[in-house]
Amino acid sequence: MRVRFHLPDFARLTRFNMIFITMLEKSPEFFREGVEIASVYGVFPPSMWNGGRLQHGACDKTFVRSVVKAFQAKNIPLRFTFTNPMLEEKHLSDPFCNMVMHAADNGLNECIVFSPLLEDYIRKNYPNYKLTSSTCKRITDPDQLYAEVARDYHIVVLDYDLNHEMDVLEKIPDKEKVEILVNPCCNPKCPHRSMHYEAIGKEQIEVAEFFKKPTRVPYQPERFEQKHPEYAPIFSCKCEQRSLFDITGLKNHITPDEIWNTYVPMGFQQFKIEGRTFDPFNLLEHYMYYMVRPECRDYARMVFLRNLMRNGVLHFSQS
Repeated sequence: MRVRFHLPDFARLTRFNMIFITMLEKSPEFFREGVEIASVYGVFPPSMWNGGRLQHGACDKTFVRSVVKAFQAKNIPLRFTFTNPMLEEKHLSDPFCNMVMHAADNGLNECIVFSPLLEDYIRKNYPNYKLTSSTCKRITDPDQLYAEVARDYHIVVLDYDLNHEMDVLEKIPDKEKVEILVNPCCNPKCPHRSMHYEAIGKEQIEVAEFFKKPTRVPYQPERFEQKHPEYAPIFSCKCEQRSLFDITGLKNHITPDEIWNTYVPMGFQQFKIEGRTFDPFNLLEHYMYYMVRPECRDYARMVFLRNLMRNGVLHFSQS
C-alpha cells in the first residue's frame, strides 16, 4: 500500500517540513500504514508565475539553492505552484522565475501548471520537469476530467468539488495519476473561486514587480484592493483562516479513515494537504490528523515540537 502525500510550502516552512520528513524516516511507528511524502509544493517568493495562494516576501539565489539541496538530499521533489492564470507573453522571461527553474533543473523536481502559455514555455525550455495539471483549472465536467487525465501530465489534481462524487471517481481511467486535495478550506462550490484565482494572479505579478524596484516602502495589499474593486466579493473571504476543526464539517472534506478505507482501495494514491497560508500550529494539526496514527498523535506532536524548537543543525531526537 502506498499513500502518497504532497505537503505545502518548502520556502516558508523549510525547517518545519524537514523535521516532519525526518520524523517519518526515524519514527515510522508513529505513522499510518503506507505513508510517503511524494513532494513539497510552493514557490520561492517573489515568483510572479505563482498562483493559487498569494505569496509575499523575497529570497535570493543562495537560499533557493540551499533549499533545493536540502530536499534533494531526501530525494523529495519540489513542486512549483506556477499556476498564475493571468500571465502574458512578457512574463515568461521573468529573471527570478527562470533562475529558480535553472537552479532546480535536475530531473527530480516538478511544476504545477494552469496557463497553456506557461506550460508550453516550460515544456520547450525545461523538459526535465514533470508537469501537474492544477486544480485551479476548475474541471468539474466528468468527460473533461477524463480527457485531462489522458493528457501528458504526470499528475492531475482533482477539483475538490468532486471529492465525494464516487460515480465520477470510479470511472477515472488512471486513478494513480490523480491527486485528491483532502482538506480544502474553501466553501464547496464557491461561485467566486475562479475570480479569486484571477485576483491572486494579478496581485502576485504586482508583488513580483514591486520587489524588482531598487528602493521601496513595504508592500501595501490594500492598494491592490482599491485599484481593483471588481474583486470586492473575494476581499472579505476568511476561508484561508479556518483551522482543521473548522473544515471537518465541509461537504468536500475527506477524513483519514475515508482515505484508507475508500479512496486507496479504489486505486487512488496521491493526496494533497492544503496549507501554504496556514499558521504552523494549524498545519501541524493537519499533519497529525492525516498521517499519524491516532494513538500516537500526542506523543508525535511533542516530539515534533521539541525538535522544531531546537537551534542549529537538524538532529532528530525522541527525547
